[in-house]
Amino acid sequence: MSLKVGCPRCASPVIRSAAGWECLDHGRVEPLWRPKEVSYDAFADHLRASTAVPTYLPWPLSPGWQVTDFACVGAEPEKSSATMTCCSGTSALDGPVDVLVVTEEPGVGLGARIAGTGAPDPGADVHAGQPAVRVRIERQVVPLWPVSVSGADGEWDRSVVAGEAAGRWIWLVLRPASAVLLLRDDWILRDAAQSGPHLVDLPFGGPAPPW
Repeated sequence: MSLKVGCPRCASPVIRSAAGWECLDHGRVEPLWRPKEVSYDAFADHLRASTAVPTYLPWPLSPGWQVTDFACVGAEPEKSSATMTCCSGTSALDGPVDVLVVTEEPGVGLGARIAGTGAPDPGADVHAGQPAVRVRIERQVVPLWPVSVSGADGEWDRSVVAGEAAGRWIWLVLRPASAVLLLRDDWILRDAAQSGPHLVDLPFGGPAPPW
């Protein structure tokens, strides 16, 4: 298999027991699957491993941008609970940019790990005041609110917005922080599993951003 296993909430290794998957730090968890190498074949394996949750990508990708990472959470495809994609490229104002999109059921914690926040869910930041931006998913307009990373470890090198669609959290994590200005109300997120032949044209590469 072209995917490797880990914990959705941290970088600690996991082991498989009769009870399921266990993280040395978080106890029993649903396994996180990431590609050993970012490629079309690995992405196809990812889509087969995450049939219960959409895998959203900014659509269409701007020229020169490529998919540099992806992940999913779940012991079985039909019981998957989260997906993540990262698209990387450059902008005139920010230079190299990473845009990470996480879709997850409440309590999974993958979005919080990537965003660098403490609690597993976005919390009170969502629905507080005016949304920072609205994106389109299929025919739905989804408002996204800024999520504070002031209490996170490390440098404040990213901007985070989050909202909710179809009962799942939607996180967008952008590096550097100034790249949040790239977001516009006409941004479209598209489920890669519904893209059909267009997947063949997706560019894949690396390196994957740290998280």
